[in-house]
Amino acid sequence: MKSRLLVNRLNKRATIRRQIWRDNSMGAREQAWEDYVTVWAGVEPLRGQEFFVAQRSEADVTTRIRIRYRTDIDRSMTIRCDGVEFEIMYIIHPDFNRRELQLMCRERQ
Repeated sequence: MKSRLLVNRLNKRATIRRQIWRDNSMGAREQAWEDYVTVWAGVEPLRGQEFFVAQRSEADVTTRIRIRYRTDIDRSMTIRCDGVEFEIMYIIHPDFNRRELQLMCRERQ
């Protein structure tokens, strides 16, 4: 039953992006972002008490993004969903049950 609830919450397509370094036309190395993987995600803006607590620990945490458990996601990555780019601030493994990850994010400007 619990896994069915997780599936119902994952109703958005999100692209996880990773940082790469490449040579530009002048031969200098520059930072760029490439799409790494596209996954189903649940995007939950934080509000009320939850938002207040998140603000105390990290001033800009504004959104929780839930995805199925993966071992290849880290804080150096970003997530793009519905045209908005998010920076991963924290990765939470609820109950350490390998079912989902909760990515605590802030919107990138």
